Amino acid sequence: MTKAFLSGNDAFAEGVRLARPQVISIYPITPQTTVVERISEMVEDSSLKSELIHVESEHSALSCAIGASAMGARTFTATSSQGLLYMAECLHYASGGRFPIVMMNANRSTALPWNIYGDQRDSLSQLDCGWIQVYVEDAQESLDMALQSYHIAENPLVSTPVMVNLDGFVLTHTYETVEIPSQTDADRFLPPFQTENKMSLDNPKNLAFSVGPDNNMEFKYLQHKAILGSKRIIEETDAKFAEIFGRSYGGLTQGYRLDDADYILITLGSITGLCREVVDELRERGEKVGLLKLRFLRPFPSDDLVAALGSAKAVGVLEKDISFGYEGTVYTNVNSVIAKNGLRLETYNFIAGLGGRDISRENITAIFRHLQTGGQHVNFIGLGMTIDD
Repeated sequence: MTKAFLSGNDAFAEGVRLARPQVISIYPITPQTTVVERISEMVEDSSLKSELIHVESEHSALSCAIGASAMGARTFTATSSQGLLYMAECLHYASGGRFPIVMMNANRSTALPWNIYGDQRDSLSQLDCGWIQVYVEDAQESLDMALQSYHIAENPLVSTPVMVNLDGFVLTHTYETVEIPSQTDADRFLPPFQTENKMSLDNPKNLAFSVGPDNNMEFKYLQHKAILGSKRIIEETDAKFAEIFGRSYGGLTQGYRLDDADYILITLGSITGLCREVVDELRERGEKVGLLKLRFLRPFPSDDLVAALGSAKAVGVLEKDISFGYEGTVYTNVNSVIAKNGLRLETYNFIAGLGGRDISRENITAIFRHLQTGGQHVNFIGLGMTIDD
């Protein structure tokens, strides 16, 4: 193990190197670009032995990864924002074909207005495409999830692509100290990729075929069942990772000071670190507040939410997203769990950071005040406006 001062993008590239993908298809888009630049340097200097393919678009990048995966290769690609939306057709091909591709997405606002800064509307708009989605907090988690994602995706019981989301610029271009595992330990954790779901002259099979109404629903059910079943694989993967590397992320969620918390804020991504500091400050004043970090949005951690929120008085969802005409997408998912399980608590949505707008310590403190006093249910932070139905 070595230590290095890396950006989130550089850290993820190191994780990809340790995972030893055999085919990498790349098309640069801000703020993802430095990931594929760094990986291309690794291939050039032979620290990563892989076939690097420069393609002409994001649609082609994922199409290329699908083709390579169909031949039994471990594959990687990366994208962001409009690029993710451009490859949307291929997202469904990858998941429907059960190809365990790992893709890094640098979360960035979507047009119009044109904006290169970070929010999470790109990936959250694709929650229904059949990919596992994970959101990371810092550069260390970025590197570690590059490795863990292959371990999860390639499990025969899962065989589903994984999208790892890094907040644009706030994480992708921010530098911090990162522990880089040795290749020996990485190989202990992640064995070479083997699959029966591939083209073979020795064992021919039909891949990516058409199915009519008589069987189509069965295939979709098996996809759904695999992602639900991945919850156990995610937890087992994290436990194995902790055994080898000494770091654990708690599976699908990470709770902080929840034991007696009356007011809980739900977060995802890089804003979690600042929210954790505010929780500590308020705890020092005797306020019973806590934090629940959602690491995975698919599969959705329903059981974790029930366990964490069951005794709370109010919960807030802070997200860099809005489903126009309703509320934040994460808030909708959280409310669904609360309603289905009969939990009796107030819920509030805090939409913030759109287009990269700063979320301050004062904003987060005000959010906890809102949870304690009540008020509008859907709130735009930093805009001075609220919307409620």
